[in-house]
Amino acid sequence: MSNLRVIAHIKGGLGNQLFCYAAARRLAIVNSAELVIDSVNGFTCDTTYQRRYSLNHFNVVGRLATAKERLEPFEWYKRKAAKFLFRLFPFDQRPYLVQEGRSFDSRLLHLKLKRSVYLDGYWQSEKYFKDIEATIRQDLMITPPEDSLNQAYCEKIKQQPRAIALHVRWFGSPNTDSPYNASPSYYQRAIALMKERLGTPHFFLFSDDPTAAREQLSLSKDDVTYVAHNQGDENAYADLWLMSHCKHFITANSTFSWWGAWLSTHPDKQVITPNLNITGITSWGFDGLVPDRWVKL
Repeated sequence: MSNLRVIAHIKGGLGNQLFCYAAARRLAIVNSAELVIDSVNGFTCDTTYQRRYSLNHFNVVGRLATAKERLEPFEWYKRKAAKFLFRLFPFDQRPYLVQEGRSFDSRLLHLKLKRSVYLDGYWQSEKYFKDIEATIRQDLMITPPEDSLNQAYCEKIKQQPRAIALHVRWFGSPNTDSPYNASPSYYQRAIALMKERLGTPHFFLFSDDPTAAREQLSLSKDDVTYVAHNQGDENAYADLWLMSHCKHFITANSTFSWWGAWLSTHPDKQVITPNLNITGITSWGFDGLVPDRWVKL
């Protein structure tokens, strides 16, 4: 391996952390570079959501960054200056490479590193790592939670021949017509389409507000199992692990359920996802985010 390094700035919730990692991993592989993970600076200034680094629950490769590689001390000021200065450089000459916008940027696929690079962005598209999919799937194998409750839910999912992970995520209040929420009508149409295609599926509903989801979707109790015991960011990986054992998916406009669907290895899986184009406190529908084989509804 050369002396080149790709230093991955990991940030956001679990779904976004996985995108950050996957893009950096591919960039490191194709350039025979060492992958280094900055597991600190993406979270120290997150006073709003108070996210935490969660990739320790996966089979990820790469060592953790040193303080120098994290640009410490005064890293916030150094990163801000780097973002301003290096945007004036050609894309392939930037030692600090920050994503421009959210849409898929093919330049990252063709980047030939001439020096080590600090990679800062969400890179939310499988196109950034599709050509090394097998490697990413190996890296993102989840360490199973050991508690009996999660193990019991997993067995129940496996026993359902048409288990569907239904993810309801609220980015705005469930009781308002927030433009950031996938609407109840989306979920109702997706449920109806799954029933039409699969006959008698069983839904495993995951939500950050299960009570609101129960009230708005009105599923028959015989058709649904509510998975509501893994509370807090520290347990998000356990929900993702359970999701990935399902055979089909109705996602929210959320990278968390995006990864639940993507990580599933069921050969005939069907995935329905919101046909939304939104920006703001969350973004969805930009170019490259939703794989063409998934159904937008």
